[in-house]
Amino acid sequence: MKLFAPTLLAAALLAATATAAHAQTPVAATAPAALPGVTIYATGGTIAGSSASNTDTTNYKAGSIGIQTLIDAVPEMKKVASVTGEQIANVGSSDINGEILLKLSKAINAKLAEPGTQGVVVTHGTDTLAESAFFLDMTVNSPKPVVVVGAMRPATAISADGPMNLLNAVTLAASPDAVGRGTLITLNDRIGSAFYTIKTNSTTVDTFKAEEQGYLGAFIGAQPKFWYSPATPTGKLFFDVSRVTTLPKVVILYAYQDQDAALIDAAIRDGAKGIVIDGSGNGSVNSAVKKRIAELDQQGFPVVRATRTNSGVVTPKTEGIGSGVYSASKARWLLTLALAQGASVAQIKGYFGS
Repeated sequence: MKLFAPTLLAAALLAATATAAHAQTPVAATAPAALPGVTIYATGGTIAGSSASNTDTTNYKAGSIGIQTLIDAVPEMKKVASVTGEQIANVGSSDINGEILLKLSKAINAKLAEPGTQGVVVTHGTDTLAESAFFLDMTVNSPKPVVVVGAMRPATAISADGPMNLLNAVTLAASPDAVGRGTLITLNDRIGSAFYTIKTNSTTVDTFKAEEQGYLGAFIGAQPKFWYSPATPTGKLFFDVSRVTTLPKVVILYAYQDQDAALIDAAIRDGAKGIVIDGSGNGSVNSAVKKRIAELDQQGFPVVRATRTNSGVVTPKTEGIGSGVYSASKARWLLTLALAQGASVAQIKGYFGS
């Protein structure tokens, strides 16, 4: 015990001496670290929607709020990134088309090539968000993060989910941990791969899921936490659309009992260069449709058979092309991009794993 007090006193004297010496030594001012650059590309949708009623979550007007208003409404974003915005479109996601997606993909590729850009965010309506995210996943050639985000409730609703979703998306795009993971989808504090994620519910906020493959991570206190290191989905493809100005027409037809080939032939007469059939079960269609698909096989006209269950793998088919892991809407974009590149039917089969 006799040593305790002197030891403490000596320590205190040493600390005081060090503090005095430190106070007499000039310290160079350290400039604050520059925030990572994140650009938000806005396309409209529910996240930019409004209504006269704060309980209206279904009959609001989508795409009525501009990008700068969205940015100004979430000032917390400016603490995690140097945020800029560009309005690509301002529509409901049902009106997103190939022309808009080509414009968006080209803008993102150019922006990510800039050294000052860490990542980009795309705001999008939820109904076709998964389709657009998949398109970007196949056409953006950069390891930097591309994050697609939306909202299930408009900005005017009680407990609107858009502001937090947008903050999370910008935080994710600015995160080094998001590099090398392809295009990501984030809503409801979840992080998913655009390659697999689909919309699974018409109205609830926890709608975006990949039932078989799972989430990549989640947000904990507005910070992204990944469950896995970066990985590439098996069979992921890249299509260079830098010189593509128009996309070939590919349609989706729904399979049902008593279906005949009339709509298939009508689609072809109307200019379709490929068809996706949203079949039952393992891409099943009836005998009449199988017969017509077999005839089209002989003509080199591609017909892809997906599943309306939206889960599972559609295996290779004798008639047509099994869609593999791709839902009908994602199979449509894959077939469209393959045709735009002049791929043969044999190559297209390989793309789908058939």
